[in-house]
Amino acid sequence: MIDLTREGNVFVLTMNDDENRWNTTFVRSMSKALDEVEASTGPAALLTTSANKKFYSNGLDLDWRVSTGDHRGGDRDVFGDEFMTLMARLITFPMPTVSAINGHAFGAGFMNALCHDVRMMRSDRGFICANEMELGMVIPNPELALFRHKIPMNAFFETVQLARRWTGPDALAAGIVQQIAELDSLKIAALQKAEELSRLGENRKVYGGMKEHIYGENAAINGIHGPAYMLRNSAEFH
Repeated sequence: MIDLTREGNVFVLTMNDDENRWNTTFVRSMSKALDEVEASTGPAALLTTSANKKFYSNGLDLDWRVSTGDHRGGDRDVFGDEFMTLMARLITFPMPTVSAINGHAFGAGFMNALCHDVRMMRSDRGFICANEMELGMVIPNPELALFRHKIPMNAFFETVQLARRWTGPDALAAGIVQQIAELDSLKIAALQKAEELSRLGENRKVYGGMKEHIYGENAAINGIHGPAYMLRNSAEFH
């Protein structure tokens, strides 16, 4: 379901469950892998990708959600909280994170990619999309906040309200991803980027702490005061 290897200073987390749809079992498998990564010391970065060339992650496991009785997807009642907690953990992960989006990333799969520091996407095929509107689902506020932080405003409305399907080149032009590459070179480029950034992951406390300042409680960019006030009164904001 989740394969974890290491290449140099880069932990490579490969989602290996067909379309990599999200259910409680999948969430817990990824969380366990992150435990191992986070327990390491020294320079490090995390790269996530998929073993499926067509799908990075095809979103929520809808068949599991509507099924009854025992299912390999696990406990349905706890999924929402555990999934959101995992995304919060990933967005504040105490080392650089790179997502190599080698296929379609829809819904929860798109959220997972957005929680990474750097997103690199296949250039020749595949879409990223928040498809909740097409499914008749209201996007929860925490998810909207994630999209607002990670997607430039000019693309935010098209993403969450119009369910736009972004190709690699269009996502790059919109600033949703930072780099595109053909499939054969995507993982290589992502590994190079992750290795380059791994030095920043040596001080986990500082790297993770900065992310908390950006994305956590009372985040600086969400404060009620503008930067001019904060600069004039910097002693209030240590």
